[in-house]
Amino acid sequence: MKKFKFFNFLLPFMGVISLTLLLRSPKAPAQSSSVHLTMGNPSGAVNSTSYPNNYLMSKSQYALSYNNTTRIPNWVSWQLNNSWLGSAPRQDDFRADTSLPSAWYRVQGTDYQGSGFDRGHMTPSGDRTRTVTDNSATFLMTNMIPQAPDNNQGPWANLENYSRDLVVNQGKELYIISGGYGVGGTGSNGTQYTIASGKIQVPARTWKIIVVLNTPGSGVSGVTTNTRVIAVDMPNSQGIRNANWKTYRVSVDSIESKTGYNFLSNVPVSTQNVIEARTDNL
Repeated sequence: MKKFKFFNFLLPFMGVISLTLLLRSPKAPAQSSSVHLTMGNPSGAVNSTSYPNNYLMSKSQYALSYNNTTRIPNWVSWQLNNSWLGSAPRQDDFRADTSLPSAWYRVQGTDYQGSGFDRGHMTPSGDRTRTVTDNSATFLMTNMIPQAPDNNQGPWANLENYSRDLVVNQGKELYIISGGYGVGGTGSNGTQYTIASGKIQVPARTWKIIVVLNTPGSGVSGVTTNTRVIAVDMPNSQGIRNANWKTYRVSVDSIESKTGYNFLSNVPVSTQNVIEARTDNL
């Protein structure tokens, strides 16, 4: 039987401080009614300040696990179908997330300035164009990780566009989870392990998992052993702007082994075992 993997961190990827603090997180997946957690809560995140490095934040537009040590999300999860898309313009109102506990440092919209890294959206602005409010929510800094410009503006952006194309032109519904792991990325100013005077950790890699449902609204019941699942693992570095995102495809199992998370935990284990071992090749 597949085991819950949240504690199986690989030390070389996570860093000693992050590992020690994350191990204080709860051992069982937390339950949530959020549509964005339809496929599961990968780290068992809980909305309690007792778990500052696995702090669940459920917004109308997405859900995430926030890490108050790295000051970036461990992961962000969201649903994408045609109902989320419209004509609202990009707001560009990068700002602190005031829903974080008041005692915690709140990353400011200006904290990435001069760092050589983009304020890299996890839930993209382009995935939330139904209303101005929805689009604005994607500019909260709890939805950002420091991304190398060539990563963010190259294969990462191309995969975002491809995902929306599956929805708009093929009528698919997607459940998407993304984040980073490891420590140390290479931006336009060279390799950095932290930015903002040490306040924000820079991940070494960026990853994303996309569950593609042929029938919108089918939820977990729509996932079978034939369901397409796209998983990518990219270096958070310069020099990859023109790379094809497909070259970074891996299995979900591979990302689980690097992060310690248990993805798609709401899917029956027998189905998980098949779809998580497979690498997308379409």
